[in-house]
Amino acid sequence: MTPFDREVAARLCAARAGLRIDPDKAYLLESRLAPVARREGFASLGELMQVVRDRGEERLVWAVVEAMAVSESGFFRDPEVFDALVAETLPALVRARGDQPVRIWNAACGTGQEVFSLAMLLEEDPALGARVELFASDLNERSLEKAQAGLYSQFEVQRGLPARRLLRHFEKRDEMFALSPRVRQMVRWRRVNLTEDLGRMGGFDLILCRHVAGGLTEAARVSVLKSLAGLLDPGGVLVLGRSETLEGVRTALSALAGRPGLFAHPEAVRAAA
Repeated sequence: MTPFDREVAARLCAARAGLRIDPDKAYLLESRLAPVARREGFASLGELMQVVRDRGEERLVWAVVEAMAVSESGFFRDPEVFDALVAETLPALVRARGDQPVRIWNAACGTGQEVFSLAMLLEEDPALGARVELFASDLNERSLEKAQAGLYSQFEVQRGLPARRLLRHFEKRDEMFALSPRVRQMVRWRRVNLTEDLGRMGGFDLILCRHVAGGLTEAARVSVLKSLAGLLDPGGVLVLGRSETLEGVRTALSALAGRPGLFAHPEAVRAAA
């Protein structure tokens, strides 16, 4: 890719999805976009970018943006977060909601490991799992397809997945590991661009958007976090990465003391104190 092509790709990613892409990172751009060029039948990455520049064909533009939106994912990343959610946060939400289900959204779910980590924990606690509805979304269609298939490589299941859960929830299928249908069917999926109007998503009791904000432009970070906070029902909780904050974002949420990355409405903060 030429420097100009990298600049074009970076600008498209920022404009369409708020992604913060450094055009000087040639290897990252080329490694992500070369498969797109091959898949679309172009002889080179340069040819793909020329068509993107000259024609602005929406399908190809989004193919470029989605390829750069791929995020790293793993099972039970920061396991203490999942332990706290199941032991404290979710039981409190279930009690507060009474007969209503607790709605959970994993925004920017990638290839599904995070939402399936939570689904496995809920499947292991039927009384809690029966009271919860799980939703997951991502910008990248291919990531969503992989997530819905529930097929993971040896390398992927070795990253954070305890052996006992591998045995309980997966079966070997050739060189891959297939997640059980009972866990896969716990999640409802949708393609969502977090920089667009999220009002159609409805309200949620718990939103996980971990390790996402750091990959956005500052304007997009503020906008996305404000939108997510606005979708939380009273008493709801927003879960970011351990080192992520709401700095510079005007919301009604406050940090939960002793729980890095967790933010809630004031009544939930007081209840947790």
